[in-house]
Amino acid sequence: MKYVQDKVIVITGASSGIGEASARLLAEHGAKVVLGARRTERLEHIAAEIRDQGGEAACMAVDVADLDAVKSLISFAQHTFGRVDVIFNNAGVMPLSPLSELKIDEWNRMIDINIRGVLNGIAASLPVMQAQGGGHVINTASIGAHVVVPTGAVYCATKYAVWAISEGLRQESRDIRVTTICPGVVETELGHDISDEATKGQLKEWRKAALTPDAIAQAVLYAVSQPDSVDVNELIVRPTISAF
Repeated sequence: MKYVQDKVIVITGASSGIGEASARLLAEHGAKVVLGARRTERLEHIAAEIRDQGGEAACMAVDVADLDAVKSLISFAQHTFGRVDVIFNNAGVMPLSPLSELKIDEWNRMIDINIRGVLNGIAASLPVMQAQGGGHVINTASIGAHVVVPTGAVYCATKYAVWAISEGLRQESRDIRVTTICPGVVETELGHDISDEATKGQLKEWRKAALTPDAIAQAVLYAVSQPDSVDVNELIVRPTISAF
C-alpha cells in the first residue's frame, strides 16, 4: 500500500457507515484523513480513536449542500496537512418513497445532498488538485445508478447523476483520477430518514442480505492504492447472494 502512505484524503459523510469505515482503514494504511460531516461530536470521537491508534486524522463539521462549507473543509485539509490528494464525496441520503406520495421536500433533499454535494466537492477540490498537478476524486453512487426499483425513482436518479458526473469528469481529465463506487445493499444508517412506513419494511427485507461498510472501505482502499498512472473508474460491490 505504498501509494496510500501519507496521502491526504478528505471524506464527507464520515461520521458513520462507509465514510467512517473508509477513514479508519485508510488511516490504518498510512493516509492522513480529514473527516467531514454534520455530527461534530461523532467526528471528533472517530478522529480521536484514529489518532490513539497511531494514525493521522482531523475533522470539521460540513454541510455538503453548502459550497462555501465544502470549500472551507478543503482549505482546512490544506492548512492541516499541506495538500489534498483525494476527495471521497460519500455523503448521501435515501428517504425512499413512492412518487405518488409527493414527498417533494425529501426529493429536494436528495438532490441537494446526493447531486449538489458531489458537485460542491468537485468544485472545491478540483482547482487545488489541478494546481498540484494531480489528484483523485472518488464518488459514492449506488447499485441504484444501474437499476431502478419502486420507491427509488428519485434516489436512483440522483445516483445515475453521480455516475454521469463522474464519467464526464473522467473524460475531461488527464491528471485527475476519477472513481465511482457503487455499493449494493449495505448495513448503514442510510435510509434511517424514510418516512413511508411500507418502504421502511421493504428496506429491512433488503438488508437481510447486506454488506458491511468495511467491504466498501476495501474497495475505496483498492482504488486509492493504485499507481498514479492507473485509474480504477468504477467498482460495483454487491452481496454474493443479492439478485440486484
